[in-house]
Order: sequence, then structure tokens, then C-alpha cells
Amino acid sequence: MPAYDFNATAWCLDEATAGYAAQSVEMGLCSAFAFTEVTNTGLDVFYLLFAASMVFFMQAGFAMLCAGSVRQKNVKNIMLKNILDGCGGALGFWSVGYAFAYGGASPDKKGFIGSSGFFRSDFTSGRDLIGWFFQFAFAATAATIVAGTVAERCRFEAYLCYSLMLTGFVYPVIVYSIWSSSGFLSAFNNDPAFGCGMHDFAGSGVVHLTGGTTALLAAKVLGPRIGRFYDARGHPLSEPRSFPPHSVALQVLGTFILWFGWYGFNPGSTLGISGEGLPDVAALSAVTTSISAAAGSVSALFADMLLTRRKTGETEYDTTMCMNGALSGLVGITAGCSIVEPWASCLIGIVAGWTYIFWSSLLVKLRIDDAVDAIPVHFGSGMWGAIAVGLFAEPERTMRAFGDHGHYGWFYSWVNGSADASLLAAQICGVLWVVGWVTFIMFPYFHFLRLLGLFRVDALDEEVGLDISHHKGSAYDLSGPSVETKEKFEISRSLRKSDMPKDDCHDINDDEQEEEEA
Repeated sequence: MPAYDFNATAWCLDEATAGYAAQSVEMGLCSAFAFTEVTNTGLDVFYLLFAASMVFFMQAGFAMLCAGSVRQKNVKNIMLKNILDGCGGALGFWSVGYAFAYGGASPDKKGFIGSSGFFRSDFTSGRDLIGWFFQFAFAATAATIVAGTVAERCRFEAYLCYSLMLTGFVYPVIVYSIWSSSGFLSAFNNDPAFGCGMHDFAGSGVVHLTGGTTALLAAKVLGPRIGRFYDARGHPLSEPRSFPPHSVALQVLGTFILWFGWYGFNPGSTLGISGEGLPDVAALSAVTTSISAAAGSVSALFADMLLTRRKTGETEYDTTMCMNGALSGLVGITAGCSIVEPWASCLIGIVAGWTYIFWSSLLVKLRIDDAVDAIPVHFGSGMWGAIAVGLFAEPERTMRAFGDHGHYGWFYSWVNGSADASLLAAQICGVLWVVGWVTFIMFPYFHFLRLLGLFRVDALDEEVGLDISHHKGSAYDLSGPSVETKEKFEISRSLRKSDMPKDDCHDINDDEQEEEEA
């Protein structure tokens, strides 16, 4: 107990009590720090759990968008493929994908592919486990991009083969090269390329350009749907035939779900929320994501309207342009959502909308059939989003998200009197690497599937629809009652009328006559 000296203005502790007090203070501080660390860990795990769940919910958005975009006779097929994207992504990324993407990575070395941690047997902590869950959701997204492009004519066996190849090998190698600390283009290596490495915060290049390039190659090798660009004899049509979507309502619903899921995709890529500066990064990512999506939607809608008016003289507003413009804006901002100013995100979204229109028109001219226009959205805008970082990366925000390496957006360097384009060069090299690697693996892989006869369904199966030919019937029961049933109903109704009292029948006849006169 403390002993007070009333002759002095202070009190003191004897030696034993002072030692006990010091020990108590030390234990209290240690307990407080331990409690804070546990709390922060729990907060980060919950944050990633929530963000990853939103990213995985994007699978529902892709399913609705694809189902609405295809014809009624192929709805079951595309829905089943979207479900299996999640299944294949989980199994492939759990067994080998994550090990190839992050296994054995260290900032002190560089490599090509991970080599440890297969089947995730070394994961014990909550941080490790939730990290896998978040990355798996991204891998499943990359695979889903392809499914819509090759819809209505791709064999189910081929889909399973390329989906596993993409999530288990092709995509993880790209992740290792850009996002792991040992990647040759990684910004997190101690000796990054160009002094800064590629900056792709949430995956314009890693996820969307990878999926978009795969979709482009698949569509080229697979060929267009019957009647899209060629007639029955194989002669080119003077004007490409369009296949209208069977449900615009499902398309719009899918677009809104994807937009919602992007708030887990981009802000969630902070991989935590308790660290210093992370709340600011996450908040900025949400704002820039919203602005770019809106700008992309408006720019694509009105640019298409002006082009149509110039061509036909009619003023028309295309819902498809509005939806895909928003998705293009979302893809375009994904790489730089954490390091660009809000005004720059608006410019990125506007250009992304124009990029979508350009690539969509180019595919038609090249007679490459994309059933849902996924290639212009993910390939075109993914490429633009990665390059835009090299132009618009703001210095202070770049330091907060990637560290102080001294290389920023080229426009900022130019304003400051410098010609430094190191970050822009890194971004361009990253784009070339992604396109080159995917082409090197997937182009011959698709040709191999085609040679084996596993890639495309028979012409008759395609004509009748994949739901009936491959999935035990149509997605919708539109048969209605049979003719015999309708006849029985009419007879029954006539008999009921004949059994009614004459006064009631007279009233009914009068009512019917009055309705006819009206």
C-alpha cells in the first residue's frame, strides 16, 4: 500500500510495492497490446470475409447478365456453367492454384511460379485462410468472363477443361508475376522492375485482361454462332444477324449485382482495414469506383446515340450500351481505384465507355462472335485501365498504397517538369505480358480441344438449343394447356351457363351486349 508523507506534497512507494506496480503496469500494457492485435486481426478477417462474399456474389450477377443476354433455348446451359465456375475455381485454386500464385514468395527473390503450399495444408491462421477465400473469389471471376463469350455453341466438356486450366495454372502464373512479392513485375519486390513495378491494385490486368484475352482466343478458335455472320452455305452475310437478348430485365439485374459486388472487389483489395491509412485507401476506392462506373455508362449511352443519329437520322438510346458502359467503367478503374483522384476516375470511366464501343464494333468487323460482349468490356477496358494508371497515378495516394518509390503517373511527372515514364512503361509491359502469356498457353490449348472434337457442339444441337440437347429440357415451361384440355374447359363453361337460372342468364346476356355496344 502507498505510504503518504503529510509533511511533503507528494507520496512515494516503498521498494517492494514500486516493483509490483511496475510489473503490473508492464503486464497491463502487454495485455492491452495483445488485445489490440487480436481485435485488429478479427476486424481484418471480418472485413475480408465481407468483401470476398461480395466478390463471390458477383457470380450471381454474371449468371443473370449471361442468362438475359442469350436466347431462351440456352438459358440452362449458361446458368450451369456459371455455377460450375465457382466449383471449379474453388477446387482448382485450393489444390494447385494458390500455391502457384503465392507459394514461397519472398521480396528478396524473383521467380516465375510458386512451388509450395499445395492443397493448402500449411494454412492454420485466420488471416491465411481468409486470404485464400478472397483470392479464390477473384480466380472464379476470371473464369466466368469466358463463359458468356462462347455461350450457345461451346461443349460442356470443353468448358470444364479450359476453366480448370485457367484457374489452376494460367491465372496463377499472372498473379505470381504481378501480385506476389517475388514476381518480376511486382511492386512489392525489393528490386521492382523499372524501380516501381506494375501497379494493378484490384485487377484490371491480372483478372479482367486475363479473362478477356482468354475469351477473345476462345471466340476466334470456336467460331461464330450459326447464322451470325454467314448463311447456310457459308457465304458472308451483307449485314451481321443479331440475336436479341431474351430478357433485358435479367441483364439489368445482373448489371446492378455486378456493380454492387465491385465494392468488395476494389475496396476489399486493401486486404485489411485496421492498418494505418487503409481506411482512407478503401474509402477512396469506393468513391472512384462509383464515379467511373457512372461516367462509363453515360459516355457509352450518349456516344452510341450520337453515332446512331449520324448513321440513320434516328435518336435511340440503347440499354445494352448503358449497362456495358457501366461495366467497362468498373473494369477500367479497377487497377487505379486507390491511387487516382476522383476527377481522374471520371475521365477513366468516360474513355472506358468509348473503348467499349470501339472494341464491340471492331469484333463485328472481324466477324468474331461474342454472345455477351464480354471481350470489349474486360479485354478492351482492362487494357485501358492498366495503362491509365501510368498516366493518372497521383503521387501522395500512390505512396499510401504502394510505398514511396518516386515514380508516378506520367501526367504528374510532366506537370512537374520531368519526363519520367517508368510507371507507364511498367504498366505497358504488364499488359503485354498478360496478353502474351495467355495467348502462348490458351491459343494452342483451344486448338487442341478443337482437334479432339471437344470444343463445339453439333450444328443440330446448336439449332435446337443446348437446353434441350444437353440439359434435359428447356429452362421455361411455355407449353400451356393442350388443345384437348382447352376444348373440355369450353364445354364445361357452356354447361355451367346452361344450368344457370334464366334471369341470371338474361342479366349476363344484357351485360355482354352492353359491353359489345360500348
